[in-house]
Amino acid sequence: MQQHLLNLDNLINLYLVPFGLKVLAALVIWFVGGMLIGTFAKVVRRVLTARQLEPTLVNYAISAIHVVLRVLLVMGILEVCGVPTTSFAAMIGAVGVALGVAWSGLLSNFAAGIFLVVLRPFKVGDYITAAGQTGTVTDIGLVTTTMLTDNNLRVIIGNNKLFSDIITNYNVQPTRRVDLRCQIAYGVDPAEAITRLNTKVAQIPNVLVDPAPAVVIQEFNATGTLLAVRLFAPTPNFGQVYNDTNRAIAQTCAEAGWPAPATYQVSVANPNQPEPAASVPPSAT
Repeated sequence: MQQHLLNLDNLINLYLVPFGLKVLAALVIWFVGGMLIGTFAKVVRRVLTARQLEPTLVNYAISAIHVVLRVLLVMGILEVCGVPTTSFAAMIGAVGVALGVAWSGLLSNFAAGIFLVVLRPFKVGDYITAAGQTGTVTDIGLVTTTMLTDNNLRVIIGNNKLFSDIITNYNVQPTRRVDLRCQIAYGVDPAEAITRLNTKVAQIPNVLVDPAPAVVIQEFNATGTLLAVRLFAPTPNFGQVYNDTNRAIAQTCAEAGWPAPATYQVSVANPNQPEPAASVPPSAT
């Protein structure tokens, strides 16, 4: 009996107590290290924000800091627990290869996200068209980009799909051109229409004087004359100027009393073509 108790004491003293101390030390290091990492990340975020860096770049930097420091923290905990870090590094390499094969799409999105941050074709708050979607960029993440469409839908797009597609950024230039058309019927004097429209659109708020608004004849078609209305506006006021220009065109046509454009079909008989013979109904039996 005493021998069994002695063996139990040896088991507790030689194995369980050191193992328990290592587990306790690992937990303390994990929680304290996590708090220090969080504090350090907050300090770095404040410094980068104070230097007025892009929010996307700041988020990438903070995410990278979290990942690197967490890996170092885990390696330190394993070292305290007596696990060789060389084998852990080899395990990380093997896991990295496996994940690279299994998550090739995820890694391509991550790589594309890095290019989006470095090349900066757009930033958070820009209004863009890409990957078949149009909206305001609300977040550029590690693997996805989030947009808010005009009808208040949140769209999440993989960075690889976004980066490999054509990107149209509507906020890069300070001004944008409004392009609209006005169809007038035959019988309406194009010169008079141009004068009236030029006068009307010049009164629209936020229309730039230089370049000056222009109303020109674009083409002649089956319904009459097609006029092109072109004017520039500051980019933030593009929507307002676009809508007001449509309204100005409609008001000009109504005030002038112009007829609605219509297509007319004229049939001309060929005098050289003989008239078709009259059909004779079959006789009743």
